[in-house]
Amino acid sequence: MTVAGMLLARVELYGALRDVRVRGTRITDVGPRLLPREGEEVHDARGGALLPGLHDHHIHLLALAARAGSVCCGPPSVTCLDELATVLRSSVRNLPSGDWLRGTDYAESVAGLPDRHLLDRLVPDHPVRIQHRGGALWILNSPALEAVSHVLDDSSDVERDAHGAPTGRLWRYDARLRPALPTPPPDLAPVGARLASYGITGVTDASPDPEPGALRLLHDANASGALPQQLHLMGAPGGDTPVKIHLRDHDLPALDALTEHIASTHRTGRAVAVHCVTRESLLLTLVALRTAGPHPGDRIEHAAVVPPEVYPMLAECGVHVVTQPTLLTGRGDDYLRDVDPADAAHLYPYASLLAHGIPVAASSDAPYGNPDPWASIAAASTRSTPSGRVISPAERVAPRIALDGFLSPPHDPGGPARRGGPGPPRPHVRPGGAPRGV
Repeated sequence: MTVAGMLLARVELYGALRDVRVRGTRITDVGPRLLPREGEEVHDARGGALLPGLHDHHIHLLALAARAGSVCCGPPSVTCLDELATVLRSSVRNLPSGDWLRGTDYAESVAGLPDRHLLDRLVPDHPVRIQHRGGALWILNSPALEAVSHVLDDSSDVERDAHGAPTGRLWRYDARLRPALPTPPPDLAPVGARLASYGITGVTDASPDPEPGALRLLHDANASGALPQQLHLMGAPGGDTPVKIHLRDHDLPALDALTEHIASTHRTGRAVAVHCVTRESLLLTLVALRTAGPHPGDRIEHAAVVPPEVYPMLAECGVHVVTQPTLLTGRGDDYLRDVDPADAAHLYPYASLLAHGIPVAASSDAPYGNPDPWASIAAASTRSTPSGRVISPAERVAPRIALDGFLSPPHDPGGPARRGGPGPPRPHVRPGGAPRGV
């Protein structure tokens, strides 16, 4: 935001209280208290820290926007089948006939893995789709399946029963479902305002293969100012943002195929950001990266399970790790119950990665994690589950370390934290538009 003049009094900067003058789009003066007043607007910070804007290195903007019109179908608000029935039936009670109900956050701890028959018993008269909290699975009831039958294919992404009929479980089907749904595009303005209220001025959208319409929505919201953050899109063609490779843990690619995918991406001048949430996917990725050769900016997204013997390979490949601490504080008890005991001690490491010289940055993975960066910073320092258990306490890091991850540059997650001070405006390049100072 361009302002004619502003003086921030008594801010904590460089470890001391200082006054900071802003002219136009940049800081022009930093001095010990007190800078002479020159008639500008004065704000007393009362000792608060002055920070550059935070950057969320892994977020899903359209899914976060769509969450506003959805019903929570999982913990902590829904924990059993009776509660799921209650929330679904109460939510459709006032819906016009034929309107869809969208649910999110479902976890197997509620009632196993539902199919269309279970959802039909709960809501037979409205199309219903419920997203698993991992984001990869949609579960549809029979009216919903009938409405989108023209986009269902014969791939393994459409689960079928012994008679060949769809069970209602659709895997990785977002891009194919979206054009068939009657729902209006999600409003990104509340998302932009919410993130700005947390101090987030930049985001990297980690959607792997968004359709052109989705990219247009993001570009238009950014250009109009509805989404005011500096925007980086992994799924956009061209550019210099890393290309997301979303490995399907139930159907991992052959090593040669993944190696060539990485190598061909490197040949275009772009790094890769590989989604790894299992031991197997991480090992496969590291072998492929080592074979393809390093590229500046290569990343591992999540690194949910990192056994100790893998740290040297991570360091050798020169990758950055983008982790999500609030997944532990939100889902940690489920992880401890469901994850292989051999992996439970190696969930979402942080301190060990840093100790091996591997750059790490915390992020939200919103809406699957908490979009509040301050919640992520707290989670990285506690690693406490909802029941109060601590997962791998040796992996805790000081809040300042986690904060520095949010202050690291968009193309260097976990790199040197940005610091405030006098200098020329940094260009904020809007897609299709001219740079503007921030």
